[in-house]
Amino acid sequence: MTRSFILAAFTALCSVLTAQDTSENLPFKNIPEYPNTFNEGTVAARLVDALGFRFYWATEGLTKKDLDYKPNDDSRSTIETIDHIYGLSKIIVNSTLQKNNEQQKENLSYQELRQNTLKNLKKASDILRQSQDISQFTIKFGSTEYPFWNQINGPISDAIWHCGQIAINRRSSGNPINAKVNHFLGQVSN
Repeated sequence: MTRSFILAAFTALCSVLTAQDTSENLPFKNIPEYPNTFNEGTVAARLVDALGFRFYWATEGLTKKDLDYKPNDDSRSTIETIDHIYGLSKIIVNSTLQKNNEQQKENLSYQELRQNTLKNLKKASDILRQSQDISQFTIKFGSTEYPFWNQINGPISDAIWHCGQIAINRRSSGNPINAKVNHFLGQVSN
């Protein structure tokens, strides 16, 4: 074997192992244990956890064919839908960080969009879980502010809706979600 072939094979193997390791370290492979107390923060956090779990499994193991798939010319492709969910995750986390939302176009890969979305949702969930007063987490667009209620019927619900679209798209492109995923329990069966 030539030295360049061995180097190329080693690099490819490292890329595969890195991708697997990255996926293994991402949040929401399972929904975290639920807290013993019910309050506004723990309930809101659980809603974000459910979104994170659905997004994790809707986007796990997508191929280029899956990412490019769109049902018709008037629809978003799967990768465009993932990008949209990433934008929604930024609104969700910015609300919990009490930051203003600014439009900025980012050119991220599928893996970066997936990782950043899951990390945003985890950060938001952690902040909400510790809060006793979620009314402070308004959505800010410039000088306009919306109460947390809009977070529920806006970005959170919209992102859950789009996770369902990804699930349908990937089934249509021949790569359905892992059948062992149990959304009711928030776990994956062995």
